[in-house]
Amino acid sequence: MSGDTAPHVVEDFFGAVQLLSDGTVVRGDEALLMPPEPFPDVPGVQWKDAVYDPARGLKVRLYRPAAAATAADAGDGGNKNKLPVLVHFHGGGYCIGSYDQLGGGHYLRRRLAADLHALVLSVQYRLAPEHRLPAAIEDGATFLAWLRWQALLAAAAGGGGAEPWLAESADFARTFLSGVSAGANLAHHLAVRAGSGQIDLAPVRLAGHVLLSLFLGGVQRTATESDPPDGVSLTVAMSDQLWRMALPVGATFDHPLANPFGPDSPGLEPVALPPVLVEAPEVDVLRDRVLLYAARLKQMGKDVELAEFQGEQHGFSVLRWGQANEELVGILKRFVHRCST
Repeated sequence: MSGDTAPHVVEDFFGAVQLLSDGTVVRGDEALLMPPEPFPDVPGVQWKDAVYDPARGLKVRLYRPAAAATAADAGDGGNKNKLPVLVHFHGGGYCIGSYDQLGGGHYLRRRLAADLHALVLSVQYRLAPEHRLPAAIEDGATFLAWLRWQALLAAAAGGGGAEPWLAESADFARTFLSGVSAGANLAHHLAVRAGSGQIDLAPVRLAGHVLLSLFLGGVQRTATESDPPDGVSLTVAMSDQLWRMALPVGATFDHPLANPFGPDSPGLEPVALPPVLVEAPEVDVLRDRVLLYAARLKQMGKDVELAEFQGEQHGFSVLRWGQANEELVGILKRFVHRCST
């Protein structure tokens, strides 16, 4: 009698992604996780895709406001018309989500392009468990290398060879990293790499980074994890499952990519971090971790702005649109202006 057994499901995240015992990954329809909410149009914002990593086929979706398109069409490329660059990473626990996903993420990026008067770059990265961390972080670093090359091409005579929208409109000296949930985690790690000299960005300059509903982990439970508030969008079980599928096999939740203040995490004191805006929703099992993150950085003398949102869930910026989202866009606008001047 053969001892072989058929592969069985080891992890099943609501049918959106299943990990089998033989390492096979089966992906389902992510749309079932989040029924489409009605989001209004954002007039005048254009978008298109470009490939930044041909070897892996990874893309970036560029959004630009109508005024930038008008200036470009008129041939007016002066510095006064250059726009800040907001590099954005989607959420999904490193396991689901997409750079070109429609719905709330697409609406948020269009609103940021319009309201912040910025170029918004939504970056694709490889997902776990097919590509466990640090794959997504490496993809982010590859994107920043591509962005640096775009800046060098744009600075050359005529800007030949550069992505036209970037050559026409990007102020690379006002570049911001941003992300939602796992995307915020990714943005944090890229800011650390840049601030510790592991990534050469010049002439690109990181003016700040924006962390929305930061996705963190840790072995020791916090109060909001042990006694979660009612009505959370992300449960402790969901967070644990996503980290199990995303982290290297055998890693604990104190892995440095999950817990920036874990026992094996490098100290952040010597890292030249740009100013950071941290958004902390109240109805979030990760709330205590996010507040601790902001507090620890402040203790180190980092420039930290904390924006707390009462009654809002983890990832509210892309789940639905309401008054809190309008307030968040206003806070982002002021943050980008402050860091730009």
